[in-house]
Amino acid sequence: MVVYVRTLPLFFAYMTETEDMPDAPELLQACHVDGFEAWLAAKGKSTIHLLFILTKIIVALREVASEGAVTFSEQLRDRLAYATLRPIPPSHPRDAYSPYIARQLRDAARADIMGIVQRLRDPKPMNSHSGLLAMEKEVHAHIEAKGIVRHTDPKYHVLNDARRVHGLSSERLCHQLHERHYLTSHDVIPLIVFLALETGLEPECCKTLTVDCLRNPANGTVEIAYVKRRARGAEHKTLRVRDGGPRTAGGLIRHVIAWTAAARKHRPNDCLWLYYGLGGLKSGVNYPHHRIDAWTAQHDIRDDDGRPFHLALSRLRKTHKALWYLKTEGHMTRFAVGHTKEVAARHYANLPALLPLHESTIADAFTEAVTSASSSIVLTPEEEQTWRSDPVAALEAAPAGCDPTSLLDGKQDIWLASCGGFFSSPYADPGSPCSQPFWGCLECPNAVITARKLPAILSFLAFLEDQRLSLSASHWAAKFATAHARITMQILPAFGSATVEEARRVLASEPVSNYMPPEALQ
Repeated sequence: MVVYVRTLPLFFAYMTETEDMPDAPELLQACHVDGFEAWLAAKGKSTIHLLFILTKIIVALREVASEGAVTFSEQLRDRLAYATLRPIPPSHPRDAYSPYIARQLRDAARADIMGIVQRLRDPKPMNSHSGLLAMEKEVHAHIEAKGIVRHTDPKYHVLNDARRVHGLSSERLCHQLHERHYLTSHDVIPLIVFLALETGLEPECCKTLTVDCLRNPANGTVEIAYVKRRARGAEHKTLRVRDGGPRTAGGLIRHVIAWTAAARKHRPNDCLWLYYGLGGLKSGVNYPHHRIDAWTAQHDIRDDDGRPFHLALSRLRKTHKALWYLKTEGHMTRFAVGHTKEVAARHYANLPALLPLHESTIADAFTEAVTSASSSIVLTPEEEQTWRSDPVAALEAAPAGCDPTSLLDGKQDIWLASCGGFFSSPYADPGSPCSQPFWGCLECPNAVITARKLPAILSFLAFLEDQRLSLSASHWAAKFATAHARITMQILPAFGSATVEEARRVLASEPVSNYMPPEALQ
């Protein structure tokens, strides 16, 4: 309803400005709606904002038409059948703030919160002059008894005049007097920012929290009961959060309840947010953006490009989700708190702010795959001959610290390859024997695979196929899938069909035990 109250006057403002106000509702025409749309566009409204306003006007006119009290023209009724003929671009969902900005916001909010704790726990006198201290005590006693002191109160005038005599400024005197008793409108901003970043609650949910919102404390946690009006049919929700000091979400709410207890005596209200502002005690949260901008400027918060930062509270939930996504390393079961995995992935994991992470993850995966595929050295007979004829080039290409000739002559042969460093394995401490299973040679940078090892590799491949029949699919995949893919997709194709067929003939004439280790046959 509030949206319509704000939107409908725009339609009348358009007709007044264009001097095209009909004398009666029945005289309203389709051109008025089209003209209003063009007028909004000329005012610089974005397509989404324009559509939002125009839809409210059309819905209101449809309601008028459905009541039957006013009969619109046929052209207008046809125009009310659709919102706009303008192309509607795809919406751009809110993005999260970067971890750099989130850290600045969190640090600034925490600093302010600790300042509030200190201010309300141990209020300091505004000056040290004994005469002024006595006057201040009278004003503070008046605030405790009556709730507030007004500018017109005699006690306030006496203190104000006395401060002027002593050369003290009274520019924010009323605010300074009340902030020793209550939260102020300036305090609410860091409280909301910290709560939204810690819990991921939408700002509108934070603003509507009640004084009895904490429930079911257990094991250092507590539930926050809140209302999400957009969740039609499931508006009442709970969220379990950490409960401790004011640096935790639960502890902060407990402190806010305690801080507002004095104000609640003078202004009974179940809203969590009760504070001093604009000369009186206020409830609820409704403040202009310039106050938020003043807070970010006060703490010199900067964006990623070093420019002054403009805070949109609506982006804090996405920021919380993005930080949680980074913490859970994208594990959807842990990440999807309060949502299905599909909704969490679509609305909170697919954020522009997380694009660098996703791109780097994909790049790392490709790099790992390429490194894994090319880690061991595969020498075809032609390349083996090149190594023998050019020892210098062979020394550069072979695993570090090994003798290429010794490798080629079979003096360092193991089960599936020739090993260039059995006691300098990348998988074990220097000087210790390699700790990998024998098929780890297929991916080891110390391994050199030549045609001489093909019979053993083919025998091992047959063993893998046999194991596929006896093991579960998941067990076989976890243990042997990588080795199987390495053999069938990379090693065997590298040698060519003729060389592989020759190795098969050798394998057929030799017993399997010559090539398979005992543990593989158990």
